[in-house]
Amino acid sequence: MGILYNRVADQLQTLILEGVYREGERLPGVRVLSKQFGVSVSTILQAHQTLEGRGYLQARERSGYFVRLPRLDMPEPSMHVASAEPVAVVSAREMALELCNDEGNRMVPLSAAIPHPDFLPVRQMQQALLWAARHGLDTLDYAFPGKSAFRRQIAQRMTSLGCMVSPDDIVATNGAQEAIMLALRAVTEPGDIVAVESPSFPGILQALDVVGLRVIEIPSHPTDGISLEGLELALEQWPVKACVVVSNHSNPLGARPSDEGKRLLVERLDAAGVPLIEDDIYGDLYHDGERPRPAKTFDRTGNVIYCSSFSKTLSPGLRLGWMVPGRYRTEARQQKYFSNLATASLPQLAVARFLEQGGYDRYLRTARPLYRDATERMRAAVGRSFPEGTAVSKPQGGFVLWVQLPGNASGTRVYQLAREEGINVAPGRMFSTIADKYENCLRLNCANPWNERIETAIHRLGAIASQVVAESSSAG
Repeated sequence: MGILYNRVADQLQTLILEGVYREGERLPGVRVLSKQFGVSVSTILQAHQTLEGRGYLQARERSGYFVRLPRLDMPEPSMHVASAEPVAVVSAREMALELCNDEGNRMVPLSAAIPHPDFLPVRQMQQALLWAARHGLDTLDYAFPGKSAFRRQIAQRMTSLGCMVSPDDIVATNGAQEAIMLALRAVTEPGDIVAVESPSFPGILQALDVVGLRVIEIPSHPTDGISLEGLELALEQWPVKACVVVSNHSNPLGARPSDEGKRLLVERLDAAGVPLIEDDIYGDLYHDGERPRPAKTFDRTGNVIYCSSFSKTLSPGLRLGWMVPGRYRTEARQQKYFSNLATASLPQLAVARFLEQGGYDRYLRTARPLYRDATERMRAAVGRSFPEGTAVSKPQGGFVLWVQLPGNASGTRVYQLAREEGINVAPGRMFSTIADKYENCLRLNCANPWNERIETAIHRLGAIASQVVAESSSAG
């Protein structure tokens, strides 16, 4: 039933966007639509409620449902390439730890990009872990560079995406964060310059900081991703040693470059002799259509180091990821061995079993509509609650939103005031090494079950943002 009403909602949304039903018009009655779509009245009502949550319908008492269009602009892309600087993210690191440290669930969790357990296959993973535990000694040994069963399943999945790899090409890691760290250490030395998209995931900036690298931030577009022109300029002016990109549904912008954009990115970096470190952690969480291809698909020389994990889809606590180091396999394996020797065997065997039995694909088919609806519902709520002039990203996958406040309003000030009221958000300053570059921005985590607590928090957050906007206007 859930899949059916989502399909009806999708079709109605398409009709609205194509202008069949215009803004302000009343939709046909539920019984008319029930006959038109060949479904029950209850399915039509569920589809209406779904579209109301996405912001495309408005219910009027005794009158029915009327079309409304979300009035939100996209955030402006960052514009210029700054100079290469040492990474200095101490304050951002402290903020990140503060945002994640809420064991009592006292705060409304709109900050860290961590899905609520209701979005995860908790019961299925418990069963898989119990199955793996019964393997006895096979779960207790070192598994370098990873359990063969796990690496074989990963190789099969990547081959289906057009990445022709073998199990021997894969290294199991403790999440994507470790994979990125290993990749950086494999291809750089302290003091080297690394290009990143801007705004950038704080975990990548923190990894650069730990390795002792300098960073150059490349402008990025909210839908197209990293600017190839900006990257070309950086390659001409500085000795860039690596480039790190979240290739699909980037965090925080939600950008998803086209296949042509990915191909050009891979080719330009290969021609310059600069390794591409690809983080594809959100690739499986596309909202509609087909799974977007990784940049690794277009790699013909082994210059792309592919990194991903199951932290956003199966469980953050598993700490299970992998990397495909390409032609840097020897260096990456050495870094893994010297770092912690091996990744735990139990989660590898459990996930391998889950993949082999088809559980992962079954779970994703039901999870993707949940993530899409949660993201669109949050976006619509921001549109209703935040001050006029607020811009919000419109990702095609993942579960985070990038919110740009009007004028010079301080996202850090919103973050501080919100925390005083028990609401956690991620301030924009965390997503750059350049002071105040994204001071008027916030990132919101949408992967929470929609309830009164979340709805009230967004409404209150909008009021706080309006207060901060008013303060900045009067100060200016």
